[in-house]
Amino acid sequence: MVKKSTHDGKWAIILGASSGLGLATAKKLAAHGMNLCLVYRERRSEFTAIEKELITIEKKCNIKIVHYNLDAMKVENRESVLEHLKETLKLEGEVQVLVHSIAKGNLKPMGAAEGTLQNDDFRLTINSMAISLYDWTKDIIKYNLFSEDTRIISFTSEGNTKAWPNYAAVSAAKVALESITRNIALEFAPLGIKANCIQAGVTDTASFRMIPGSDYIKENTLKRNPNQRMTTPEDVADVVYLLTREEAKWITGTIIPVDGGEHLS
Repeated sequence: MVKKSTHDGKWAIILGASSGLGLATAKKLAAHGMNLCLVYRERRSEFTAIEKELITIEKKCNIKIVHYNLDAMKVENRESVLEHLKETLKLEGEVQVLVHSIAKGNLKPMGAAEGTLQNDDFRLTINSMAISLYDWTKDIIKYNLFSEDTRIISFTSEGNTKAWPNYAAVSAAKVALESITRNIALEFAPLGIKANCIQAGVTDTASFRMIPGSDYIKENTLKRNPNQRMTTPEDVADVVYLLTREEAKWITGTIIPVDGGEHLS
C-alpha cells in the first residue's frame, strides 16, 4: 500500500518559478503531491518552452498547476492571482507553502564613471527581492488562503555579509529579506506560520551568470568548498522540501546554510 503524502491536495505558491531554484523547488514539491501556483516573469519567446515543461510536470506527478507570466510586484497582479485561487479553485486554508525566489535587481558598481548604482536601483532591488515577500504574505493572509500550518521559505546568499563588486543593491536586499523573514516568523506565529531563509551556496543559475565576475566566483567556490563542487538547484530544493515536512514544524526564524560547507572557509 502506497502511503499518501501529507502534501496531497495542498498548494504551494512559488514566486519566481520559471528557472533556477524556483523551478527546481516546483519539481520537488510536485513530486511529493503538492499542487502549484507559479508566478514568474519571462520573455514571450520563452513562454512556450516553460508551459511545455509545466504540463509535463503536471502529468507526471498527477497534480494541478496554475501559472502566471506577469510582474509579481504589481498590486493588481498579486490580487488577481489570489482572487483566482480563492474563487476559481475554491480554496480556503489550503496554501501550505510560500516560496520566494524572485531575482530581480540591479548589478551596478558604486564608483564607476558611468552606469553607477543609484538610489532608485536600491529601491527596485530591495522592493523586488525583499519587501515583496511581506506583500505576498500579508495578502495571502487577507484572502484567508494559508493553512493552519504554513511554511514560508526564501533564498538569501553569502552576499548578505560579504562585499562583492557590483552586488551592493542585492546584498542590501538580502539583508532586508532576512530581517523581514525573522519578523514574519515572530509576528505571524499565532497564525501557524513558520518562516525561514535558505542561504544557498554559489549556484550556477541564469541569475548567477549575470553577476559581473561570476567566472571568478565560480572558480574560487570550487577551491573553498570542502566538497569541491558548486551547489545545485536540486540541493536547495531538497531542503525546501525538508522544511515543509511535519518534522520541521519547530524550525522558524532561521537562516540555514545549504552549501556543502562552503561558508566554513
